[in-house]
Amino acid sequence: MIKGLALLAACFLLGMWCGALLGTWLGIDANVGGVGFAMAFLLLSKEYVTSKGWWNGEVAFGLDFWNKLYIPIVIAMAASLNVKSAVSAGLLALLAGTLPVLLAFGVVKILLKQVNPEK
Repeated sequence: MIKGLALLAACFLLGMWCGALLGTWLGIDANVGGVGFAMAFLLLSKEYVTSKGWWNGEVAFGLDFWNKLYIPIVIAMAASLNVKSAVSAGLLALLAGTLPVLLAFGVVKILLKQVNPEK
């Protein structure tokens, strides 16, 4: 379990560093996508560990345990921060968040019609 936690922590720290670096490059005083980078690093490192044959029960248990806790909590925290920021930023921020979601619903509907044309 400790090895899985160590891998998760390393991915998290590397992701936060990349997010802070991206924010600096963009001229924003914030972490831009650090959690996303961390999750991507975790997926890539899991694939690397699996390909090397190091994916044993201890590492798998540690990663599975913390993934079940880490990902939902971080996503919920990020979502609540985004909503607070959008509400305080005004109508334009709310529209910028709502319109892509509605567009995604439309795209999914079109894709479903193409996959299942008889319905």
